[in-house]
Amino acid sequence: MRVMIAPMSQEPVSLPILANSRVCSIPANQPIRKSRMTVKRFTILIIVQLLMIVHVVQWLAMGVTLAPIEPSESMETIKHGAITVGFIFFAVAILSTAILGRWFCGWGCHIMMLQDFCGSLMHKSGIRPKAFRSRLLRWIPVALAAYMFVWPLVYRFAIAPIAQPDLLPMSLSWNMTTTQYWSTFPGLMIAIPFLLVCGFMTVWFLGQKGYCTYACPYGGVFAPVDELAIGRIRVSDACEGCGHCTAVCTSNVRVHEEVALYGMVVDPGCMKCTDCVSVCPKEALSFGFGKPAVGIPQAPTAVKKWDLSWTGEFALLATALFAFYSVYFPFGDSVARATVPLLFASGIAACFAFMAWKSWNILLRFPTGFHRTNLVRQKRIQPLGFAWLAITGCLTLGLADNFAVNFSGWMAYRKDLLVQLPESAVFSRTPPKGTPEIKSAAQDGLKWYSLTRSIDSGGLALFAPGNERVLARIVWLHAVLGEFQQCEAILRQAWDENPQEWIAVVLARVLYAQQQDQKSVEWFRSVVATYPTWITIIEDQVGLMLQENRLADAIAISRDAANRQTGSTLPIRRLSMLLIEHGTTEDVEEGIRIARDSLSGDPKNVAISAAIALGQLRLQRPAEAIATLSPAIELSPNEAKLYDLLGEAYRQLGDEPQQKSAESRAESIRSSMPSN
Repeated sequence: MRVMIAPMSQEPVSLPILANSRVCSIPANQPIRKSRMTVKRFTILIIVQLLMIVHVVQWLAMGVTLAPIEPSESMETIKHGAITVGFIFFAVAILSTAILGRWFCGWGCHIMMLQDFCGSLMHKSGIRPKAFRSRLLRWIPVALAAYMFVWPLVYRFAIAPIAQPDLLPMSLSWNMTTTQYWSTFPGLMIAIPFLLVCGFMTVWFLGQKGYCTYACPYGGVFAPVDELAIGRIRVSDACEGCGHCTAVCTSNVRVHEEVALYGMVVDPGCMKCTDCVSVCPKEALSFGFGKPAVGIPQAPTAVKKWDLSWTGEFALLATALFAFYSVYFPFGDSVARATVPLLFASGIAACFAFMAWKSWNILLRFPTGFHRTNLVRQKRIQPLGFAWLAITGCLTLGLADNFAVNFSGWMAYRKDLLVQLPESAVFSRTPPKGTPEIKSAAQDGLKWYSLTRSIDSGGLALFAPGNERVLARIVWLHAVLGEFQQCEAILRQAWDENPQEWIAVVLARVLYAQQQDQKSVEWFRSVVATYPTWITIIEDQVGLMLQENRLADAIAISRDAANRQTGSTLPIRRLSMLLIEHGTTEDVEEGIRIARDSLSGDPKNVAISAAIALGQLRLQRPAEAIATLSPAIELSPNEAKLYDLLGEAYRQLGDEPQQKSAESRAESIRSSMPSN
């Protein structure tokens, strides 16, 4: 059928009408029914959250639990060959996605649940988040996925064999449990803003599933795999194109258009929540198995609506990368690094890119709004438009400052690595004279480190919480240059602001290096009197005494610490080791007695048994040493030190075969240990 249209001065032109077009019988004002799947899906997601809480509680109660069931844990498998629970979980999720489609994001992800919850609250408040559509920004999740899961493999098997020829071959191992469950998770100070940005702001700015679309690296894995899935949302001939399915889709998929063009949903953003299936008034949609989406050419009539031109796309991508690398600095090690976790950084980058795009439109005085609020109207910037510009400007300044601090810290760390001197030599009575290269590197390192500090301290950082590691490196480089007075001044100021054990230890070393013996003794006594539980400074002082062959003073310090810390057995063990390793015959006897008393309270401590055996060997009692070592070896059969002592015991007995057997076992254990 053709319709004839006759313009006034031209020949008639015929326009085709699609043969399969239908008249929709659904009234335009008919309300969309509620999805039955929403309650089911949220119930499952809440159960997932409860299981996560149970996991944490079980770890807190028992001290050991399954390693985190987190996809990022699979990076340990890729890098080091350690098979983790997270790797197994991620592998199962990917394989199931290749069959069922991108189901995990919709039914198992806590961040997705947070986004849907925030979106629901906005809807109830009259705010309907509009989907932001960018061609280039959607490739960020894919790039992050490649960085997390592909690049380590490329480096390990293609680059490392050349760059690190002494690298040991990867060997598979099992790492299914942990006692440090929370070590890979951020603390509360990161978790709260993470949930705010990645749960609320990404929805507010980018639309529901904004984080999934433009920031989530796991989505960068699931979306391509979804193309292979035979499980998809499919349509029957009953569909009349009413659009109810698209209206309820929280994944920003234009469902009614896709099923009309392809007979199924091919958009990899579809998370198989099946809300569209549930609300279809004609029950024309279903989840079924059949042809996958891969290889299906885009329909000629399919028109993607994007919010930016190609020039704008590249500018937006550059803005997102600037924000990402400002808060996540992967270019090199640095003790001054001010970064956030990668998943948080990607959310910040996506939100900031959106804010920058809006700001650019405001500056050009294009008609611009945000959730029914005018930012520019009739080429006049509105008050909220100025507020938007001010907030974006402040964020830009903060991000640029953070990048500058990270870059300065990286440069400082590179210079710091060139300063290779033993610590005992630097803090000695006669500090070594470093080479011109070392001195130059130390001076450059100090300059770069100074830039990482707060503005009021002469640095660049607008917001610079005290960084103890930077302070320690600054003191170290001053000490390398022999500038001990500067070291002392810095440490005393830091001590006045926040007394910490490492400051006390280093200040004692600085006073020792300056040969201020009286001040050093007074400082040590005052610290120990105020903080009797600090062990490191006591051990450091003992080490200095032994370095000067002042055994009596070292033993006296250890005895005093053992007497002060009645609630801890560690000082007593330290005293026994000191007596056994360095003392006279009487001291060794006393050390053995102290160690035996300690062992009675902790019979499975093989370190104490080793100390006793060492004392017995020093007293030429090899048979007693063997008797002490035998139960210790049963408890810890892979402890090389125990076999070293056993070999020495047989050497004293003159039993050469047994000596060689023990020494061979010790060497075998050491060779099987992973190299650092």
